[in-house]
Amino acid sequence: MEEMMNAIVFSGVGETTYTKVPKPKIQGPNDVLMKIEAASICGTDVHILSTPPSYPANQGIVQGHEFVGRVEEVGSAVTTIKPGDRVVLDPNVFCGECYQCKKGNFNMCENVYVLGITDNGGFGEYAVAPCKMCVKISQELPAETAIFAEPLTCVVSAVNKIRLLPGESVLVLGAGPIGLYFTMLLKANGAGKIIVSEPNPKRGEYALKAGADRVINPQEVNLVEEILKETDGHGIDVVAEAVGTLIQEAVDCVRPKGRIVLFGMDSSKKPEVDQFKIVRNEIEIYGSFIGLNTLPATVELMESGLIDLQQLITHRLALKDFDIGLKAMRDGSALEVILYPDWDEKK
Repeated sequence: MEEMMNAIVFSGVGETTYTKVPKPKIQGPNDVLMKIEAASICGTDVHILSTPPSYPANQGIVQGHEFVGRVEEVGSAVTTIKPGDRVVLDPNVFCGECYQCKKGNFNMCENVYVLGITDNGGFGEYAVAPCKMCVKISQELPAETAIFAEPLTCVVSAVNKIRLLPGESVLVLGAGPIGLYFTMLLKANGAGKIIVSEPNPKRGEYALKAGADRVINPQEVNLVEEILKETDGHGIDVVAEAVGTLIQEAVDCVRPKGRIVLFGMDSSKKPEVDQFKIVRNEIEIYGSFIGLNTLPATVELMESGLIDLQQLITHRLALKDFDIGLKAMRDGSALEVILYPDWDEKK
């Protein structure tokens, strides 16, 4: 008789179902089967479950692309990971054979599939992933720190692009989880003054805890005017856009010859941008999509304890209570929601 497990399944537009599904099995020699220690709800999960969806996913899959697991079984060709090891992973499984992969642009793979989005992921008791996407973590690293590996590696990749110089000023647009990761990482990278723009007062408080020197509510004051006051009229050195719709605000706030990294995504919005200002001021703009070869460095960062990630956890829930976490993400009361398949054992 087929072994079953509990899981959260993407069952229709805006809907999930907590149900029994077959426990996944190793399908190929390079696969790894892991028991899930913890998983977390990402903003992308919220976009997938919007009505209409603002991020595409395949109905019928087990959702969840941010998870930590303990290896139970490995395929016959796996030599770098063994049962008992703990792992985090990049869920964006690249083919290694297409034009972009051959150029080293694995985050642009033409044949990519994504665990928890286009294929089964980690909102269950077990998951299977290719060994090449997994990175070992220490036995001592708390799952509640390791759970940040996937989103954090994406932000590490973005921060690498702008090459912050010590003392440079920074503006972070948005204080959701991604904006807070930017704040922490840029602070750790030697940023001088960090300003965060965020209309939600609660998230603004978290931004200050994460290392921001000032939080500006753009619904109460003119953001551009405040940035010019803070920089003696010059504009900010570096802007990190973590919302997906604020490119013009970034252009208006950055100084001539400054840098902007665009990370936020919203496929339903098409914001206008002042190209004249970009060209005239020689503004450097970088798009940054997921992570590229940064997961091992991200694990080293988490192991170092250099940044306090657990302060961002607002909800700890049983897997079956996914809907509670999703609601909290939607209404802005949550930052990081952790789901535990073995919640009853943990209590």
